[in-house]
Amino acid sequence: MDQIGPITRDVTDAALVLNAISGHDAKDSTSIPGTRVDYTTALVNDVKNLKIGVPKEFFGEGLNSEVRKAIEEAIETYKKLGAEIVEVSLPNSKYALSAYYIIALAEASSNLARYDGVSYGMRVPADNLVDMSTKTRTEALVLKCNAVSC
Repeated sequence: MDQIGPITRDVTDAALVLNAISGHDAKDSTSIPGTRVDYTTALVNDVKNLKIGVPKEFFGEGLNSEVRKAIEEAIETYKKLGAEIVEVSLPNSKYALSAYYIIALAEASSNLARYDGVSYGMRVPADNLVDMSTKTRTEALVLKCNAVSC
């Protein structure tokens, strides 16, 4: 979830941006090595025989009527252009928001753990890990309290 979310004018621009930002970054500890993909190769001039799945759960309560109308118009356009529209079910999507909050907080905690005063910044030497961590954090607290008059 620690990633950028580019917004582009069209699918071609999206493929070009994705080509530029995808792949392994040796300076990013959250980046995974893998084979680079050229996303522009997936671009086609038409949608004939393309199968498009439309999740029925996305048309429930809370969907703005203007958004619903725009989606239904797009579906009709795709049908006229030769695409096959298939209703699909994503029954676990009702858990998406709850899962997001759990995952986002866990990821933030994990990513921010590097700023624990041990890996970066001040580190007070000690004979073992527990003592080193305790002394480092105690010293950091003392310095902070001295700076703000605790």
